[in-house]
Amino acid sequence: MDRDLDLLYSVNRDQSDLEFDLNIPRRYIRDMDNPLEKFTEADFRKRFRFSKEIVQNVLLPLVGHQREQITNRGLPVPLIIGLLLTLQFYGSGSLRIICGELKGFHQSTVSRVITKVTRSIYEQSRNYIKFPENLNTVQTQFQTIRNFPNVIGCIGCAQIPIMSPGGPNAELFRNGKRSFSLNVQIVAGPDLEIYDIVATNPGSYRNDHVFNKSAVKTRFEKKQLPGYLLGDSGYPSLTYLLTPFRDPCTNEEKRYNEAHAQIRNIVDRTFGVLRHRFSCLRRLLRHKHETICCIIVACAVLHNISIAHREVVEPDGEDGVEDLAAAASDATTDSQSGQLVRATILRNHFSQL
Repeated sequence: MDRDLDLLYSVNRDQSDLEFDLNIPRRYIRDMDNPLEKFTEADFRKRFRFSKEIVQNVLLPLVGHQREQITNRGLPVPLIIGLLLTLQFYGSGSLRIICGELKGFHQSTVSRVITKVTRSIYEQSRNYIKFPENLNTVQTQFQTIRNFPNVIGCIGCAQIPIMSPGGPNAELFRNGKRSFSLNVQIVAGPDLEIYDIVATNPGSYRNDHVFNKSAVKTRFEKKQLPGYLLGDSGYPSLTYLLTPFRDPCTNEEKRYNEAHAQIRNIVDRTFGVLRHRFSCLRRLLRHKHETICCIIVACAVLHNISIAHREVVEPDGEDGVEDLAAAASDATTDSQSGQLVRATILRNHFSQL
């Protein structure tokens, strides 16, 4: 079991298995100080990052699809408690904060509960992290910002800090700032939704390398997605990926870059909102690589749910992505056809004052 999860709570009782049952006897919850009754709505949101209504009506059914057999080694951990324990772990990012908030369980039980709830959310990612069916509406939303035509998403990367994974490949995870991380790529929509996420790549990988290995590139290459992505100079200029001019000279190029930067800022804001709600992504994740990837994707799923239900909290000053932004070193694989597409957009949409 991961070391952090083993330290989550004191050993006050010998609980065993997570009870995936939506019809939990109320006495089990009350024995554990039911947080739905214990905390006010404001305190509940602060601790668990969602309203009581969303937790009960959306998140609980989300993780309730998996069921386990109850053993007789002790009372089962109700699903609602396991879900809230996981949400608080995501939200605080600090074991010291969550210790004592809920009644204590056996350390191994808590490890299993958080791992299982995380994996349960992760398994639903295809239903929540995807491009919308009506991309025409998305293109219209983007074009109303700064007149960029046919944009369906903004792409970018950010470094998520982790402990050294150890082993012969550990140095691959050391980023340009000499700390260990994963270089996580997302495609964000105009309302800060996450349309695509890649959370497996070591921190030393460049943005263009992450993109070249991603499924979203394959989909564009196979013409399965229409329109354009906007990316920074860490990405190559392609027929479907628009990047800024590295050395803008003309007024048209400067206007293009200004508009590009304003729209592409959406991906930075998305990372900021994601890390603001789930502080574990700003702190040092101390789990196995596979578990960390599941946690990141699970947080992205919950982020999209918060967007859909208008529960977004904009980040304050300390929650930007500047400190963890992936290094945007200039890509060297600009395609000639990509440059021609960019030049056509420049001429048709930015040549007029």
